Amino acid sequence: MKAIVCVERASLGPGVTLRAPRFAHRWEDHERVPAGDVAARLAEADIAVVNKLPVGEDVLDRAPRLRMIAVSATGTDNVDVAACQRRGIVVSNVRGYATTTVPEHTFALILALRRGVASYAQSVQRGDWQRAAQFCYFDFPISDLRGSRLGIVGGGAIGAAVAAIGRAFGMDVVFSTQRGGPERPHYIPFEAVVETADVLTLHCPLTPTTRGMINRDVLRRMKPGAILVNTARGALVVDEDLVEAVRGGWIGGAAIDVTTPEPPPTDHPLMRLAGHPSFILTPHVAWASVQARQAVAEQVVDNIEAFVAGAPRNDVAAG
Repeated sequence: MKAIVCVERASLGPGVTLRAPRFAHRWEDHERVPAGDVAARLAEADIAVVNKLPVGEDVLDRAPRLRMIAVSATGTDNVDVAACQRRGIVVSNVRGYATTTVPEHTFALILALRRGVASYAQSVQRGDWQRAAQFCYFDFPISDLRGSRLGIVGGGAIGAAVAAIGRAFGMDVVFSTQRGGPERPHYIPFEAVVETADVLTLHCPLTPTTRGMINRDVLRRMKPGAILVNTARGALVVDEDLVEAVRGGWIGGAAIDVTTPEPPPTDHPLMRLAGHPSFILTPHVAWASVQARQAVAEQVVDNIEAFVAGAPRNDVAAG
């Protein structure tokens, strides 16, 4: 009988069902486990289900029975994949579940900034409408999406879905090459996209090459009215530089769904922008529609069943 231990059940949220795998097993659920207790919880596990909690050499050394890590996310940077490879541990992630929810959230952020939605709503709550001299007022700029340029960094399934929505809005959609990377057919050099995009949105993985890719130099080269959207990974952006760019008016604004670390501490640089009319921060929920979360749960169990059947899938530790 396989022992399955889920150490982050709460990360799937309410309204989601984790069905029982179709083989003999013992499933142990933990809503949340402190990072320092992960090794103890996995000590007798054959299969671990994790999301963001770190699983490194220290945990693996204390989990001798562990043969599979089922990650309930696409990113696996919290798992020491190389160490798992050395031990013959399968690391399976989930894929394709976010191609509706993340693009929709991306455009919710874009529209909120370009049309001043949050700023106007807060203004009404302050009573500004009652004090207005006419039926409306123009305290915050409003810009249409049609005819503006959407620059996408990341040409995967999510980037492609964002592009489709952008085209439906009548935007000029362009994909960027990797910063400093080679030319690619139908892609525009990163520098050219940065300098011409009205909306720059990030949908690429976090790698040594992409870490800190949006820094002071890049932000200085963006159009003065352009907005930056990041629903990918917090470390793609140098936070201190973004704070300076928004406060200094170098760019038109920024909408961020991801930070490093998560949750951000109260003294995190981006928290200094709280309340700024050109800044929106959401708590890593771009992926979190109930439909997407259920799809994640289904894939996690599918991956576990495939592993037990001897045909592992989505194995990032293979080869």
